[in-house]
Amino acid sequence: MDRLALERFQEEAFRVRSLQKLRALRDQVNEEFGRHLLFGEALEWNREVNAYHDALIRRVIALSEERLKEEQGKGAPLPYAFLLFGSGGRGEQTLWSDQDNGLIYADPSSVDERLEAERYFAELAARITEGLETVGYPPCHGQVLCTNEQWRKPLQDYRRMVNEWMQEPDWEHVRYLLITVDACAVYGDETLGRALVEEIYRYTAACPAMLEYMLCNTLHHKVSLGVFGQLIKERYGEDAGGVDVKYGAYIPIVNGIRLLAVEAGIRRSSTEERIKALIAGGHVSEEIGQDWLGALKLALKLRSMTPYQIEEGRYVTRGKLTADQLTKERVTELKHCLRIGADLQKYVKKSIHKEIDKRLGDR
Repeated sequence: MDRLALERFQEEAFRVRSLQKLRALRDQVNEEFGRHLLFGEALEWNREVNAYHDALIRRVIALSEERLKEEQGKGAPLPYAFLLFGSGGRGEQTLWSDQDNGLIYADPSSVDERLEAERYFAELAARITEGLETVGYPPCHGQVLCTNEQWRKPLQDYRRMVNEWMQEPDWEHVRYLLITVDACAVYGDETLGRALVEEIYRYTAACPAMLEYMLCNTLHHKVSLGVFGQLIKERYGEDAGGVDVKYGAYIPIVNGIRLLAVEAGIRRSSTEERIKALIAGGHVSEEIGQDWLGALKLALKLRSMTPYQIEEGRYVTRGKLTADQLTKERVTELKHCLRIGADLQKYVKKSIHKEIDKRLGDR
């Protein structure tokens, strides 16, 4: 989609007063983006898709706010931010990504203000989630949602929660920490989201052993490449013969780069920006960094080519390329991406262990 068309869409989305019309607009723009996938530069295409998602989400939030104000006669009792996690936080949503979000608000100054904020933001979160579903975003299966009290609370409570996770770094807690590192405010007071993420960077810098726990989670998903260089394909079910691009290619790259960014203290959320910052800061050579960018481009493109369907009005996908899609050219691209991903995982493991030894040795 060209820049003028994207700007026109964003302007039209801002004017829409109904969720149903916003959904119709999304369907129209989804088709337009889908037609341009194979003809555009993957990173630029991805940036435009995510600018489009951000515009849709902001409009759903604004409409939810407006209608709640009409009913209750008052707006938000405290400054707040609507956070995107996962691919949304990284600015890497596909055309059919689901909801991964949270809501963070300023610390109340009294018990009454806390109760009022809890009531208001619980209702707002319900409206937003319902609105996003109407526009086609299914809720996160893992319940990383603003309607879940775990992901809707004041800053001080979020800080307390992430510190508890870091002090008891079991598998699930570290998984939540890595989810939170990707947080990005799409609406509202951005300083609240930054303060939350900063808590993790601060603790990790002071306690380098945390990197080892993060490394274990980071390397959990292996690339879909066998020891002899063959693709690891789905063996059973309706995806038999296909390849899991999301968890076999994209996620290993994203996870590895995220941990290198945490290690280096790079406060960026997108994988592309993290790689560029690693290069610019001298944390990785230009050659290796460019290889990572190339692999990211392929992973984003291939992930966006996976089939999707609409179920109960929501866009959904299993994140797998089908056997029919694995043409000779596609297999060559995929293997190249996976080889770089495998090398990246080895690099991350070596880098993290070296950094831990260095920090502990300096004490």
